Amino acid sequence: MSAQISRKYLTLDNGGTNTKALLFDDGGRLLAQSSFPTAWIQPAPGMREIDVYALRESLFQAIRDVLGQASLTGNDIDCITCVGHGKGLYVLDRHGRIGRHGIMSTDNRAKDLAVSFERRIEEIYPLSAQHVMPGQAPVLLRWLKDHEPESYATIGSVLSAKDFVRFLLSGDIHQEIGDASGNNLVNLHTRNYDGRLFDFFGIQEMRDCMPDLVESDSIVSRVSQEAAQVTGLRAMTPITGGLFDIDAGTLGMGVLDDSKFAIIAGTWNINVYPAAQPCAPAPGIMNSLFCNHQTLIEASSPTSAGNLDIILPLLIPDRIAQCKAEGISIYAALEEMLSSSLASPSAVVFFPFLYGSNSDPYATGSFLGLDSTTTRDQLITAVYEGIAFAHRQHVEQLQATRQSRPCAMRISGGASNSPAWMQLFSNILNASVQTLQQQESSGLGGAIVSATATHRYESLSEAARCMVGIAHSYEPDVQAVRRYEHKYRMYRNMLSALEGHWGSGMQTTNQHHNHENEVQ
Repeated sequence: MSAQISRKYLTLDNGGTNTKALLFDDGGRLLAQSSFPTAWIQPAPGMREIDVYALRESLFQAIRDVLGQASLTGNDIDCITCVGHGKGLYVLDRHGRIGRHGIMSTDNRAKDLAVSFERRIEEIYPLSAQHVMPGQAPVLLRWLKDHEPESYATIGSVLSAKDFVRFLLSGDIHQEIGDASGNNLVNLHTRNYDGRLFDFFGIQEMRDCMPDLVESDSIVSRVSQEAAQVTGLRAMTPITGGLFDIDAGTLGMGVLDDSKFAIIAGTWNINVYPAAQPCAPAPGIMNSLFCNHQTLIEASSPTSAGNLDIILPLLIPDRIAQCKAEGISIYAALEEMLSSSLASPSAVVFFPFLYGSNSDPYATGSFLGLDSTTTRDQLITAVYEGIAFAHRQHVEQLQATRQSRPCAMRISGGASNSPAWMQLFSNILNASVQTLQQQESSGLGGAIVSATATHRYESLSEAARCMVGIAHSYEPDVQAVRRYEHKYRMYRNMLSALEGHWGSGMQTTNQHHNHENEVQ
């Protein structure tokens, strides 16, 4: 790197669990960060929405905070990139003003609609190379058309999460093409919207509400005077097209070709690799447009580390409270327990389906194999294992689309902070696992885009080489591989036996329980 003044890049990462403002330099070093929980509301069971006004206030405060932490002013920021959770729905009205609450990607209100559309997937897969998921924008739009027609009629622009954040900073309305393609809105071959997709979902009128498509690493907006006054940023600071979190995380892990898989183990279970072309139709496989004019081959579901956030408070609230009082993370406190459990897996199996499934669409989170001797530690370990098993299912789906095995799996997300869990992943995947020096891979991916868009580096590949570093590598233990191979087969056999039996009976029971809670 030639001697010159270090450049500074701001990434605004609107994730499903936390939203962050992160400052990086052009060497990939994290200079400061400010974060807050992505506070969601639940208007009804299965729904997850965002108060976008509250999001704006918290985000602008985070920008002020991160500038203060780094002792910088807005004049020091060379470029801004917005990153956001993929899928979901954020809308503006016909006057370009904020509309209804945002809808998150983990929202499940349109599950039945998604199932019905997926039964006809052969009609659109040749266009979008996407399967249908409940949290995709066109499915949610159709749900609004059916259930909230007054709200639907006011829609003027359809945005993804990070496009909405860019709008808050600039007032400009664009849709970044990678995000749109992952949302079943774009023909992957023409790289443009396709009216046949809107016809398929029965939302023909929404075609006119789609903003112009932009590229992720192009400068498409600039900070407005209004946003500059309340954030401390410099007016006219350039803003790129940005990235949805899967693209950002993949780029931030330095995975720009098909020699490695990128795995994100956070709220969602994300497993991807870049390829020159979309892959042929295959079960569970999604395709979206990736930077460098590649296609990102993806297998994913909401079956990852987010399950721990629900299970741990149920099983060990006392220990969580103790850790909080002592100022330590409950996950760090569980490291020793998890390390000792690696030597002798129990018979307990956990299906990590608390937010959704990668199996039967009606499957729910479940423990199997309990008896009178089962301990809390065995239950917790089973959750860690079940999440890794769910990732392996997706890795196998990816592997089925290609001939060669990747040389390594690069993992980011909350799970990558646990060495014991990374060893567990290596054993269950029977593969080399690498973690990154910079754990904020999505934020770093945004910085890589900023560095390329402002010509600090000539290409995304060069920027990634200079800004991404490997922290640790884990190799599979031969004996543990054998043990977990047996347990994984047991996990898959149980899933197969339950397929088609989750259905309406359990839904009716849950709906009755929710109704009783509302009455009380």
